[in-house]
Amino acid sequence: MAKLMYALWGSDLGGSLAAADVRAALTDAGADRVQLNIAGVPEVAGAMALSTFVPPIDAIVSAWSDSRPEPIAEVLAGLTDRVVGWEVTERRPLPPPETWDGSRADALANVAFLRRPDTLDRAEWLHRWLEDHTPIAIATQATFGYLQNIVERPVTPDLEHVDAIVEELFPPAAVGDIHAFYGSGGDDAELSRRMTALLDSVVRIGAHENIDVVPTLRYLYGSPSSGIWL
Repeated sequence: MAKLMYALWGSDLGGSLAAADVRAALTDAGADRVQLNIAGVPEVAGAMALSTFVPPIDAIVSAWSDSRPEPIAEVLAGLTDRVVGWEVTERRPLPPPETWDGSRADALANVAFLRRPDTLDRAEWLHRWLEDHTPIAIATQATFGYLQNIVERPVTPDLEHVDAIVEELFPPAAVGDIHAFYGSGGDDAELSRRMTALLDSVVRIGAHENIDVVPTLRYLYGSPSSGIWL
């Protein structure tokens, strides 16, 4: 079963994507389960956002399917101004708590789109990101969920170059509190140490530039019954 991730642009996507008839259409199109990440909502308005896309991404839909990805993209295209999708390989170094009943995760759910710098070949970049950076990212931030998605191929005619997509879950207070974001407990010296260590690691993988960070709310629909976790 493949994991597919689609970036979406359009207005009022939170309401339309969560509608029962849309979820039924995605199921009919082959989606075994669906994750919605909705951006641009008041609950995450104070969070840091970065965008190379113009305009910024409005939502991300993840779907797990053993069918062709095109029918899922066609359903989404009927609701949005633009859809760009990829098939990914998912890694779960810090699995988040998950409830698949459509309820909202009690979290700031950041989704970051990474691009490999030309100065690093793919093997070296993946090693630096997956092996070197991962433990530093987890140790220096207050994440309670950390998922890594390696892009394998595009699955829509509309193309955008992305090498990986990261999903990070933070406490809700992290939207407006930098200490809550980094887990530094109000200690400014510890905050500075964590920020410096993280930035040094981010620079090593080239993620200090050419990156999109999309603050979202996260919703899960379906059943995590398939054994696809890596």
